[in-house]
Amino acid sequence: MTELTFAHQHVQIIPDKLIEFALKRKEGVLCANQALAVNTGKRTGRSPKDRFIVRDALTEHTVNWDFINQPFPLEKFNQLWRRTADYLSGKELFVSRLKVGADPKYELPIILISETAWQCLFATQLFIRDKGVDTTRPNTWTIMSAPGFSTNPERDGVNSDGAVIMDFTQQRILVCGMQYAGEIKKAMFTVLNFILPDKDTLPMHCSANVGKDGDSALFFGLSGTGKTTLSADPERYLIGDDEHGWSSDGIFNFEGGCYAKCINLSQQREPLIWDAIRFGAIMENVIIDPVTLEPHYEDDSLTENTRVAYPREHINNRVEENRANHPKSVIFLSCDLYGVLPPVSILNLEQAAYYFLSGYTALVGSTEVGSSAGIKPTFSTCFGAPFFPRPPIVYAQLLQKRLQETRAPIYLINTGWTGGAYGQGGQRFDIPVTRAVVTAALGGHLINAPLEKIPGFGFSIPKEVPGVASKLLNPKNTWRNASDYEHQAKALMSQFIDNFRKFQDVPAAIQAAGPIIG
Repeated sequence: MTELTFAHQHVQIIPDKLIEFALKRKEGVLCANQALAVNTGKRTGRSPKDRFIVRDALTEHTVNWDFINQPFPLEKFNQLWRRTADYLSGKELFVSRLKVGADPKYELPIILISETAWQCLFATQLFIRDKGVDTTRPNTWTIMSAPGFSTNPERDGVNSDGAVIMDFTQQRILVCGMQYAGEIKKAMFTVLNFILPDKDTLPMHCSANVGKDGDSALFFGLSGTGKTTLSADPERYLIGDDEHGWSSDGIFNFEGGCYAKCINLSQQREPLIWDAIRFGAIMENVIIDPVTLEPHYEDDSLTENTRVAYPREHINNRVEENRANHPKSVIFLSCDLYGVLPPVSILNLEQAAYYFLSGYTALVGSTEVGSSAGIKPTFSTCFGAPFFPRPPIVYAQLLQKRLQETRAPIYLINTGWTGGAYGQGGQRFDIPVTRAVVTAALGGHLINAPLEKIPGFGFSIPKEVPGVASKLLNPKNTWRNASDYEHQAKALMSQFIDNFRKFQDVPAAIQAAGPIIG
């Protein structure tokens, strides 16, 4: 489509200049650590009820139209697109030409038009910067972001004063009334999740890193389960912390930056993330001391979903190519509130598909606005339900295909509670324990370890893990009362079974891989 042009636009400005503009326009403040701190207003997370996909000939039978993927009429979208462009026409704007997809076979050029300098900086640091990106290519996407433009539900056909609308046919994304920049990032993730399955490539909500011997690993999980923390390992090299593709050639990052949670961040537990927060990074909704300008990472008075965005260049231990060969290990991270799941389980191919579709974990400091405070269990299909527009089985079968081709072992690692349920005497696994489990899995120490099975779930679990006390490996042994454990285990198994009933087109072998209550 024809590139939008405006009278007052700054095109392809370097991050230093964008920070200068943001400070001059009072969009944020420079903290003591030199990161730019911004406040995103009433929306401090994603707004699922305000996300739509244009329903047309392309998407009618390819998108899974459910409560997550909301349809939007093309005519209404065109009207709102023009109305937003008119709103922006007299303003000072910021334009960046970027791309997503580190593999040239699958990259998508992007033209971002932003009303604010800081959102332009966010995209510049999170997406891939490339001096040679060609935005005249037919697969170029345009993102128009107007956080100051409020939508009208009666006039525009939306649900509130803000909206994120994706048009897969005309390759356009409209973001109105949204200061929270995560909406821009996740919209492009959704686009790739729609496009890549047709290219025999699995899009994944996962982090990825590589060992010193070139062994790559994937970490699937929702926000708060340890996906970013565990992949930012001082002993390994980071590819990316959130979104990747897995083709027949290997894995590749969608992005050029990282988007980490800041709540309770510490230099001791997350040294790589801590050191990455410096000039060029953008912190969202972190409380800043008005005198010292030091960030208070423990303060959740605005939101638990405090965030920082920074480019991969802020991580010294990184894979320069931003991609790698096929993974030698695949890890599902699950934060179990019931204290029922083992610290590590070894899954077969059918179990991998079952637990990938289930996406069981806990919401820890939810990334969505409107979520009630506290921690609660959830099932998020493919470990990222809001971002996967196609029917879930499409992604599950692609995962199975890649696993069959590579024979990569699959581990389910519990980063949640043990010895009891959350709030009922249980304790969350310490990060050093989880790191020891991950290190053992990535090092191949669990492949030939002596195993036992967990009744009901059918998991195989190792009897020995280097660096982990053996009493922690079978969760039943960590509870004071075995009958209490069995009661909680049955409750969790029932939730798995109830949740899986929503999948109508899943092969019998995958359905049979789930829990069985005796």
